[in-house]
Amino acid sequence: MTRATLVIFLASMTAASAALADTYVRTEKDGTKTYSDRPLPGGKPVVLESAQTYSAPSSSDPTRPLEMQSLEQAANFQYSSCTLQPANDQTLQNPEFVTVSLSTSPPLRSTDSVNISIDGSRMEGGRQSVQITQPERGSHSANVEVVDSSGRTLCSASTTFHVQRTNLNSQQRAAPPPRPRPPRPTPH
Repeated sequence: MTRATLVIFLASMTAASAALADTYVRTEKDGTKTYSDRPLPGGKPVVLESAQTYSAPSSSDPTRPLEMQSLEQAANFQYSSCTLQPANDQTLQNPEFVTVSLSTSPPLRSTDSVNISIDGSRMEGGRQSVQITQPERGSHSANVEVVDSSGRTLCSASTTFHVQRTNLNSQQRAAPPPRPRPPRPTPH
């Protein structure tokens, strides 16, 4: 062994032993702490806990990729509830407009489509609500269907609501406001 090799070997052994050496701590009377690599009178060895680690949770089947598992979960997805407003058999008096709206639990996914039909006519837009302006008097039916990107129905609901219009002869109708009197002619 050459002298340079021996020096490098001894230096690396010293560094390795220092890395594995114990550390001691002593608390002084004024509250400060003194650390050392050698035992101190009245000191205690510092116990280092192992480093915090993280292990990812294992999938239900480690042989299948996560993308496949996500696709299967999406294929089995169903909404737990699907309701329409106005409520079934609700009667509305003289409405200027009626809003038919869908609520789902869990909330509607962005990948799903909504098809709303009022009295058998499909409404455009694919939104969760549709507004009918000046609905005619009588009974109206509303149907909704939520479908996924493959066309599979995830939930559906229907409701019937009634619109009542007060006729001109009804006692419930408010009296028209009185007509203003014509101005009196002024004498000359």
